[in-house]
Amino acid sequence: MKKGTGIDRRSFIKKSTAGLFGSGLFGRRGFSCNQEKSETDSPRIKEYRTLGRTGFKVSDLATGDFDDPGPFRGLLDAGVNYIDTSESYGQHGKKIGEAIKGRDRNSLFISSKLQADTSIRRIGKEGTTKEGFIRRAHRVMDALQTDYLDCLMLSSPETIDMLKTPGFHEATEQLKKEGKIRFVGVSHHGSQWMLQKPKVSMGEMLLAAAEDGRFDVFLLAYNFLKEDMSERVLEVCGQKNIGTTLMKTNPIRSYNHLKQYLDSARTSKGRELTDQDRENLARMEKKVENAQTFIQKYNLKSEKEISDAAIRFCLSNPNVHTICVTVLNFDEMRNFLKLSGSRLGPRDKALLSAYKNECGSLYCRHACGVCESACPYGIPVNTIMRYDHYFVSQGREKHAMTKYAALETQKADICQSCEGYCQSACPYGVPVRALLSTAHRTLTIC
Repeated sequence: MKKGTGIDRRSFIKKSTAGLFGSGLFGRRGFSCNQEKSETDSPRIKEYRTLGRTGFKVSDLATGDFDDPGPFRGLLDAGVNYIDTSESYGQHGKKIGEAIKGRDRNSLFISSKLQADTSIRRIGKEGTTKEGFIRRAHRVMDALQTDYLDCLMLSSPETIDMLKTPGFHEATEQLKKEGKIRFVGVSHHGSQWMLQKPKVSMGEMLLAAAEDGRFDVFLLAYNFLKEDMSERVLEVCGQKNIGTTLMKTNPIRSYNHLKQYLDSARTSKGRELTDQDRENLARMEKKVENAQTFIQKYNLKSEKEISDAAIRFCLSNPNVHTICVTVLNFDEMRNFLKLSGSRLGPRDKALLSAYKNECGSLYCRHACGVCESACPYGIPVNTIMRYDHYFVSQGREKHAMTKYAALETQKADICQSCEGYCQSACPYGVPVRALLSTAHRTLTIC
């Protein structure tokens, strides 16, 4: 952050966890479950679903990256058996390998992802040959301390040609013959911006993958505010018996950051607000006021009520097999496990419908990217807002800031003085420019 803005990043981040109305509402880092619990309060997985053509019975809740191995092991003890991994998660594989030692390997379904983009320095062109993919798959297995992977996925291809990368498919064919992998998949949650101006959306990419026929499992973004392209993909998966795993299923947690951003900007003494600043703040302030009205109208005591409904929305879709969740502590672990086997109830439907109408414009849709072509500066909106989600919603602060720092495109510092081409192009009325400005402050070290 530049000096003189009057908004101190560390103070901003610290304040943003304090919570709306002093309750920690809609801010994951400030949320702590205060409900009564006892030593015997040990929820377990209640439902297993067949993961498409794999035939494997997976728990309806899945898990993956973690900071604390305790809650991760707790999820496995409770019956979670689908584990999502990736070569790009740093020490993630090694941590999981240590955590699953001594468990029945055949009872677990472990999936991992490999990038196919040669612009990623650590991969390079050689890494996308048949031999390169095989070496990389073995490195993943070595880190996990396992002899095989249940599924090997191609991670976020950005072109149809990348989806059909010969080296990947030749490698998976050989690895299958050797018993090193069982199934092949593809993951996608919007453009990565490893290439300039990506033109293929998540929906288009996954429909092409379904038509290709070589992919057994999909990992995609889906939630009650982002049904459009994902709903069609899930329907096709049901028709073709493709296994489905979900991510980005809870679009709720952003209001603490937004409110603190507004408060900080309004009281800023480091610089004078421009007309664009005032217009930007007024637009955003109206959205937050709507959110506060919604909270009071439905007498919500905790973000848990609405976030639980968001998860139940996904679990109610018959074409969904499992949902990947990130838990930070044992309270969150118990709360997620209690959702296993549940479905949307009448109050859930009313809450989600009202939320969508009154607060939906505060969520920048994952894997959307509709506004990106309108930006004259080439801002990777979808990618930056995903990193902001990692920081604010998942608590993966270092990971999010590292990813943002590594972006080679124009960053969102320029958005503060921009005319707002992105939000003019947004079909959902999202104050995109303001969200990008907030994300830049969140993800940038002073």
